[in-house]
Amino acid sequence: MHHAELEAVLFLAGDQGIDEKNLQDLLDLSSETLETTVQDYQNYLQQDDQRGLQLIKVNQTYKLVTKPNMASVLKKYYKKDMQVHLSQAALEVLAIICYQQPITRVEIDEIRGVASQAAIQTLNARGLIAENGKKDVPGRPKLFVTTDYFLQYFGFESLDEMPRIEEFKTESLIDTSIINQEEVNEL
Repeated sequence: MHHAELEAVLFLAGDQGIDEKNLQDLLDLSSETLETTVQDYQNYLQQDDQRGLQLIKVNQTYKLVTKPNMASVLKKYYKKDMQVHLSQAALEVLAIICYQQPITRVEIDEIRGVASQAAIQTLNARGLIAENGKKDVPGRPKLFVTTDYFLQYFGFESLDEMPRIEEFKTESLIDTSIINQEEVNEL
C-alpha cells in the first residue's frame, strides 16, 4: 500500500529527491517501517525487467533514477551521448576536490601545478561539483565541493564510502621502484 505513495512522492521530488526525515513525515511512517517499505520497493523495481527505474539513496536522500541499462534509449531521446567520459584533467581536479573540499581554484592549481579553470568549468557544468561559499581571505575566492550527483555518478551513498587517501599510498609502488632499480643495477 505504501509503495504507491512512496512512488508518487519520489516522482514529484524529481532529481532533488527527498530526505529520509521528510519522507518519513509525509508518509506518516516509523523509521523502521519506512526502511522496510523502501527496501521492498527497491527490490520490486530491481527484479522487474519491465521497470526502467530504480530507487537509490544518496546522503540520506531518496530518489528515483533510471536503471543503467536504459542508457541506449535515453541517448536516443536526448540525441547525445549520455556516457561522456571525463578527461584526465577533470578526473584529477575531481579527486582533489573530493579529498580536499572545500577548496579554491588557486589551491587546486597549486596541487596540480597547472591551470584547472577549464576542468572546473566542465565539472561544474556536469553537476559533479558546485560552489559553496567563499574563502575568508583577500579576494574572497570561491570554494568548491562535490555534489550529491557526484556520489550518484560514481555509485556512492556518502563520502564516507570513498576510499581513504592513505589506501592509495601502497608499498607496491615503492617495491616496484626498488625492483626496477635492482634490475638497472644488474644491467
